[in-house]
Amino acid sequence: MLVADSFLVHNGQVRGLELHRERFAASCAALGESGAGAYFDDQVGRFPGFGRWFPRFELTEAGLSVQLRPAPTQGGRIRIAVHSGADPRTQPFVKGPDLEALGAVKAEAAADCGADEVLLMDPDGIAVEAAYSALAWWEGDTLHFPPSDHAFLPSVTARLVRDLAAARGAEVAETARRPEDLAEVDELWLLNALHGIRPVHAWHDGPIDPLPASAAADWQQALTALARPI
Repeated sequence: MLVADSFLVHNGQVRGLELHRERFAASCAALGESGAGAYFDDQVGRFPGFGRWFPRFELTEAGLSVQLRPAPTQGGRIRIAVHSGADPRTQPFVKGPDLEALGAVKAEAAADCGADEVLLMDPDGIAVEAAYSALAWWEGDTLHFPPSDHAFLPSVTARLVRDLAAARGAEVAETARRPEDLAEVDELWLLNALHGIRPVHAWHDGPIDPLPASAAADWQQALTALARPI
């Protein structure tokens, strides 16, 4: 897998479709495949206008392809673990090459402590993303994201949430935090194209507690409203 991109299609509507196209086409172009944008447009136009789908566009040595997959069930409460081994990412700015390695890390954490996601750190110990999710968190009235000059995948959903924050007048900051810092914030979110916004309810093998006054449901509703017909 050289490049990949996935997004939720619900009854013919998608959030941030142009951003997914831009990311996929740019990554493909960097590898010499200049026709990814046109291929993307042609295939998206063939998607069903009903049902829930989670298509994955791919560039491999064999060329461009797309898998039109039924969308998995959207998750609820999230338990997160902190990855303690070597960084499994070899190309953190490109979605695709590391999907298999990241999946193995997630599976290992699920077997060890029942975690649904795994928090990844850069060489300085700063939390930058989860295996299949971007990070955002609240400290008081400020919505924080990892510093953009660190190495992690440019998330379409994170960009949409930042745009929502600007539209809602919420203060946004880029802040370097270690996992132990994130365990103490007011609310930690995992963001991705399938689930949208998911608040973290538990760490490692600790108890799952309800999050008091969670803002996630309201923001998830606003994020869902960004979906537009293909």
